[in-house]
Amino acid sequence: MLHSVPPPANVLDALGDAPSRVVYLSTTSVYGSARLVHENTPVDPTSERARLRLAEEQRVAAGPWSSLILRPAAIYGPGRGIHERVLRGEPCEIGDNFISRIHVDDLATHVEAGLLSDVTGAYPVADEEPCTSREIVEFCASKLSVQLRQAKAFDNTRTNRRVDGSAIRRLLGITLQYPSYKVGIPASLGRHTL
Repeated sequence: MLHSVPPPANVLDALGDAPSRVVYLSTTSVYGSARLVHENTPVDPTSERARLRLAEEQRVAAGPWSSLILRPAAIYGPGRGIHERVLRGEPCEIGDNFISRIHVDDLATHVEAGLLSDVTGAYPVADEEPCTSREIVEFCASKLSVQLRQAKAFDNTRTNRRVDGSAIRRLLGITLQYPSYKVGIPASLGRHTL
């Protein structure tokens, strides 16, 4: 079973001991202020959202089933992500803070492989190219021929994290379809690219 419902929903109580395998989609926010994240980075939740997610992770891991916890970085894809905000002319965070991402199709590949594997534990999930919020907004604006005056500078201190998701890819034997936002964003934009 894939469990992706954020807490405080009580999904696990309804399961009993029915599934033999649970893959839970958590978040990289459980790493708190860690700037470099990999499979051995300790958790340090600093927000209530992150604490709730970590508590749900612990409930999943303690269940009577085999479990795998995936902690995806920022998820993007068609209709979802910074490129959509740039397309709509909404204010976007522009700064030198690093953000990691994962295309929704690649996340689905992780989930499918995870459900069919016997890999256990908790792992971060991200593509191979973290970048600054400035870099991705400029990239999207260029692809969409949008002037950056539509975007706005933010003092973004809440996220500055580079995530290495290579360990779980190796364990699951998968290859990313979109290893970088530079291929994932154009694929997500589809008809909007010039």
